[in-house]
Amino acid sequence: MMTVAHPTSVTAVLFDWAGTMIDFGSRAPVMAMERVFGQAGVLVEEAAIRRYMGKAKREHVVAMLSDPEIAARWREAKGADWTEADVDALMVRLEPAMQECAGICRELIPGAVETFAMLRARGIRVGSTTGYTRTMMAEIIPAAAEQGYDPEVIVCAGETAQGRPAPLMLWKALVEMGMWPAGACMAVDDAPVGVEAGRHAGMWTVGLGGSGNGVGLDHATFTALSKAERDERMAPVVAEFTAAGADFVIESVAELDLAVAAVEQAMVRGERPGASQTRFLAGVAA
Repeated sequence: MMTVAHPTSVTAVLFDWAGTMIDFGSRAPVMAMERVFGQAGVLVEEAAIRRYMGKAKREHVVAMLSDPEIAARWREAKGADWTEADVDALMVRLEPAMQECAGICRELIPGAVETFAMLRARGIRVGSTTGYTRTMMAEIIPAAAEQGYDPEVIVCAGETAQGRPAPLMLWKALVEMGMWPAGACMAVDDAPVGVEAGRHAGMWTVGLGGSGNGVGLDHATFTALSKAERDERMAPVVAEFTAAGADFVIESVAELDLAVAAVEQAMVRGERPGASQTRFLAGVAA
């Protein structure tokens, strides 16, 4: 029987995209969802959109329609409960809306290029998964490459039987990269549902407390906050990551070197992913 030694160093990192490596504050999905539901005559607030962020976009739409308040608004506007045909119609509109909005919000998060370069310099492989479909990513992928970010694998929503919190997208990326064991790899995400997927996949998980959907501010607005204001904004986000079982929480991808070091120290101690309480690194108060 083949045995595998307990790993003591990180071999691969799989990043989410929006709110993790691009689009500080994860604004594109909010813009697109507001537009598409508005065209259907149904008001949806930003908080409701962000509540289900991280899911594949079709699952995101279904989750929103299943929200009692939004379901009631749909019934009032349409005279009937929503159906799968309604989801199909919304998705027909959402694909181009997401592609357009994602194209607008395609700037890399500060520190993303430096982190990518650091990982490659250390021989750590880089892949990615996203709740966006391949069509929605059409403009983002080349734009990110032009800015210096070009992961070797990109797994999009709809390319596995289930999206997050199922681990299938992460597993597909690892298979395509030929990387194992999963316990030597890290999943980095700005949404708790992505952390859940990483845990289910058997990977080390890192939640991003400041750059993503939870806080929802653009970079300029976020960095203008005082330390106390940042902590206040991030506190509920950190709590959600803790509840999801994240191994580590950092403010943004710019601090990933700290998380890689912390993961490798834990591996040397013989720890395994998900076995300890969430730990907070620089920039994030417990």
